[in-house]
Amino acid sequence: VQLVESGGGSVQAGGSLRLSCTVSGTIFSINAMSWYRQAPGKQRELVAVIRSGGSTVYADSVKGRCTVSRDNAKNTSYLQMNSLRPDDTAVYYCNAELYLANRDLDPWDYWGQGTQVTVSS
Repeated sequence: VQLVESGGGSVQAGGSLRLSCTVSGTIFSINAMSWYRQAPGKQRELVAVIRSGGSTVYADSVKGRCTVSRDNAKNTSYLQMNSLRPDDTAVYYCNAELYLANRDLDPWDYWGQGTQVTVSS
């Protein structure tokens, strides 16, 4: 089981990117899926969460500019980022809480490999 991320890249300020995170492998179910980011010299911070029921939470810094969604049939989460700013530059990581088997009492925590987002002014 692994999380495979894609969609990062370099854009100018004001541009948009859509990140994808797909859970590959055999699992029972997915709980919450989240996006984090880590800029150079800074701690990893939460960007957005989407729970299994579809409710979402956003960091104040991205509210109104980012939208997190998921396609449960594809075991995939998306992060649509608009109006990007230079301070959005970071490595973006996907996180998923996975139930690997029906007998699991608690979900397992999985991370993607990270994808670089660079926003130039």
